[in-house]
Amino acid sequence: MEKYYVVTDLDGTLLRSDAVLSPFAEEVVHSALEQGIVMSYATARSYKSSTAVVGNVKWKYPLILYNGALLFDPLEMKKLDGAFLDPSLTDQVIRLGKGFGLSPLWFALDNHNEERVLHEPLQRKGDLEFLASRPNDTRFRELPELLYSELFQTLILTYIGLKEELELLVQAIRDQFQDGVHLHFMPDNYIANHYFLEVSHPKANKRDGLLMWANHIGCLPEDIIVFGDNLNDIGLFEAAGLRIAVANAQPELKAIADRTIESNSEDGVAKYIQGLLET
Repeated sequence: MEKYYVVTDLDGTLLRSDAVLSPFAEEVVHSALEQGIVMSYATARSYKSSTAVVGNVKWKYPLILYNGALLFDPLEMKKLDGAFLDPSLTDQVIRLGKGFGLSPLWFALDNHNEERVLHEPLQRKGDLEFLASRPNDTRFRELPELLYSELFQTLILTYIGLKEELELLVQAIRDQFQDGVHLHFMPDNYIANHYFLEVSHPKANKRDGLLMWANHIGCLPEDIIVFGDNLNDIGLFEAAGLRIAVANAQPELKAIADRTIESNSEDGVAKYIQGLLET
């Protein structure tokens, strides 16, 4: 079998619309890894959150987490690489958000390289639903006030809210920091009428995450097949050799895809990979 390198997005792509990895997809991914396909995933999720939905698979290659902010070894359970937001910028963004009455979820690594989600007391609908969707998640720590500490390396500052309220903050961040930060602003897949605004290091994106992955794997970016559905996958598509969108993908992503396959609910990614196993 020809050597294949594959990186897929999770939510809306490999996972079905209920954020579940179907038994068929799980079996195909297992077979792909066993038969020599170098396969991994690139997700906005953390390690803990992603393994909650795809943890039955014995992943053995580096994982691209937090939209490219962290490259993680699932075998050695350790950080391999990453792009962390500057301490002073972290503090400035938090302060700027508070001017709009918004406080973020602060995703970070502590001084033991453990994942943490720091936050002030949660009252807003989007934040509460996000927390409720992750019961018994030991990463979450409530603080009276978010203040930057050198004990933490910032992965992402995440704001959840209505489009019209977050758009004001997006513009303010762009005006103040310009290219000093990277922004993801997109609809939330699971919280109705809500958007995510994620603020991170300029290289904390799936494009640079894929380049880190290729470097650690020892392949060229143009050797990689990628799958995606959302706007944060545009960088993934820009860096890869073969770009495949699922049928439910955003129009902007389909426009730069080499081909479009069946939707996530139809296990389009798993069916494509099954085809690779048969070649």
